[in-house]
Amino acid sequence: AFVIDVFARRIVGWRASRTANAGFVLDALEQAIHQRRPAQDQLVHHSDRGSQYLSIKYTERLAEAKIAPSVGSVGDSYDNAL
Repeated sequence: AFVIDVFARRIVGWRASRTANAGFVLDALEQAIHQRRPAQDQLVHHSDRGSQYLSIKYTERLAEAKIAPSVGSVGDSYDNAL
């Protein structure tokens, strides 16, 4: 999992795992939040519709950090383009 700051053009959080679960993407998000210390209410987190990004734990953490979630359209590969 990678968390990319599109404006700065850099990876600000990452984790690798053998399984696709919410734990490792949460770790990547925490790393990004800790490293960047974002201003509240000014960030949008865009992801695909992977179950780990739509999990209750992940969406609750986005809400706690006051990061607006955004998910891609079903079947639209261009929606995830950087």
